[in-house]
Formats: sequence, C-alpha cells, structure tokens
Amino acid sequence: MESSVLAFATDLLDEGADSFFGHLTDRAGVGGLTLASVYHEARDVFPHNPRRVVRHLEPGAAYFRPDPARWAGHRLVPTPSTAIGDRDPFAEAAAEAGRRGLRLNAWTVFCHNDRLGFLHPDCAPANAFGDRHLTDLCPANPEVRHYARTLVEDLGRYGVDAIRAESLHFHGLRHGHHHERYFEELGHVAEALLGICFCPHCLAAATAAGVPAEEVRRAVREELRARLADEKRAAEPAALDEFADGALAAYLDSATRTVTTLAAELAATATAGGMRLTFMDGAGPGRGWLSGIDLPSLAGAAHQIETLGYARTPEAVREKVAAFALHGVRPEAMAVVLRPMAEDCDGPANLAAKIAVLRELGVPEVEFYHYGLMRLSSLDRIGAALMP
Repeated sequence: MESSVLAFATDLLDEGADSFFGHLTDRAGVGGLTLASVYHEARDVFPHNPRRVVRHLEPGAAYFRPDPARWAGHRLVPTPSTAIGDRDPFAEAAAEAGRRGLRLNAWTVFCHNDRLGFLHPDCAPANAFGDRHLTDLCPANPEVRHYARTLVEDLGRYGVDAIRAESLHFHGLRHGHHHERYFEELGHVAEALLGICFCPHCLAAATAAGVPAEEVRRAVREELRARLADEKRAAEPAALDEFADGALAAYLDSATRTVTTLAAELAATATAGGMRLTFMDGAGPGRGWLSGIDLPSLAGAAHQIETLGYARTPEAVREKVAAFALHGVRPEAMAVVLRPMAEDCDGPANLAAKIAVLRELGVPEVEFYHYGLMRLSSLDRIGAALMP
C-alpha cells in the first residue's frame, strides 16, 4: 500500500529539508509527500513548528513559482504566497523527494480561491439574485477551466506523480469566508437554493441541454424570497428533485456534467504530463449533488477518487469505503485520508486497524492529514501503524 502525508510548503520552509523529510521517512515511515500547491485562506495551530505556533495562510495563494511564459495573457494567474519569498518550495521538495526515493503529489485547491474570486467577480458563481460568491470560482466559466488546465500543466514541470484535485466542483453557501453570519434561521432548503450557480455560463450550459434555465432561476428566486420573509416557511421541507416540475433537478444535472467534463479535461492534461488526477470528494456518497459531484461519472473521468476516512473506529472507515462502492467507485480506484490525531485515533493500534481495513478492501493508497497540524507523536503513531 502506498502512503503519504499531506503538508504545507511552510512546513518545509520553517523546519528545513533535513528535519522535514527526516520526520516523514524516519518517524512516519511513509513513501510519499502530498504538498499543497495552491491553497485557500486559513488560520492554523502548528504544534511542532520551530518558528511559529499560529499562522495565517493568505487567500488563494500558490506555493510554487508559476512559469511566466505559460501564464502570459491569462487573467486568472496563481499568485505566489509572500510566505515563500523568492524560493520555490515545490522545486526544493521535488529534488529532495527524488533524492530520497519518495513520491511527490501536488495537493491543489482549484475552485475555492478567495483571491481570484475577489479580483475577478465575473468568474465567481452567481446565485439566483445575481449576487457573486467571491470566495469561489465557477467551473463552468471558460476562463476558470483554462486556468485549471494551465495549473495542471505548470505543476507537471516538477515531476509530480499525481494532482490531488480539491474543490474541483461547485460549492454551497457555507464555508466560503471567515465570519460568515446567518442570524435568522435560513433552513436547509434556502441554504441549498442560495448555493446554486446561475451565472451566464451555467445558464447557457443548462439551456443547451434543453433545460428551461431562466424559468428555474425565477422559480428559485421566488422560493427564496418567500422563505427569507417567513420563518415558518423557512422551516418547511421541500423535495428539490421535484422543484419547478423537475426542472431544477435537470438544471443540477447540467452542473454535474460541467464538473465531470472538467475533471476529464484535467485528467487528460495530467496524463499528457505523466501524472494522475485524483478527484478529492470530502462530502461522501449521496451528498455532492448540489456541488455537481456525480461519483459514477467522476470514477470514469478521473484516475482516482479520494475521500476522507475521518472516523473513530475501523468499522466506520469500512462503511465509508463501502458507501463509495455502492456509488460506482471501486476500492481499488480510491485513496483514503486518515487522521492519526486524538480526535479520530487513540493510539497506533486503532490506526493500524484502519489501515488493515483499507488493505483488506483493496484500497491501494492511504494518506495522513496533516503534517504541520500534528504533534510529532502523531507522526510516530503513523510509523508504528504502518509497520508490517
């Protein structure tokens, strides 16, 4: 079974290559590194970092040095984080990984980009009222799709094994920005409807598929106004697949085609660069419809599907993988992320049992989240759990 640890470039820069890679190989005993190449804004606590305990990550920053010639003429361009200065952590990581016989994956956040959305609002999703969700990029937008393909091509320069594609889909209303505020209870239906993109590109794609897209937008807008005005109405359930006489379901089916075709384009680009494309689905089976995630289609479009195996027990991890199998994703075509920290894991035996479940099911790859956010004892726990 292949194994790797997810990490930030700042972990490498703050600790130095010898300490950082030494922890990966000597303590965790993994065979690879999954390094963030583009990441969203965050504030994290780093238990073992020698330089700082709390760090703010910049909005939508790149942790490699984009090739200027490749990005010439683009409006959407990855901006290197100020945290890397004039260095190129990906080049440094690639050299060290090659020297030590480790695989290198590029963990890449595509459409949740809270820098590019604010800089280019016309590339962000638009709700039924035309309000732009500026923390994200719309995967139906041609410029966004060109940006995503160019990003994969550019990362291929580093000889990475796989692109770990996070956020390669639409997003809902929540988890977009810090200090999000919802003081009135919106209800599940209103939240769902507010997260659907009705930008010109999504409307055009749905219309081309024979969906009355403008009628759907009007129906969604009227429903939202009613629910925003009336607390009792906000709490009422609704069958979204039957909404607008089924036209909303057809509209959302168009969104799944948008995501699937983008994943297929990026997989082809990755293949041309000697890489794999791993589609990261953090929601799980049956929960991604509003995000454009259709697992059976994506299993055929991408080289691999990765999910979060965050759970307290091995049995719960087994159930998560089994649920994907029911949705057309074979365990042999999966990677699973585990957390060795106390929230999920009470010791090496617990983690080892989860890994044993993945091996038994035929999952070929396990990853561990997240190098900088762990204590060193959690890295030791990985090493102990991976021992034959």
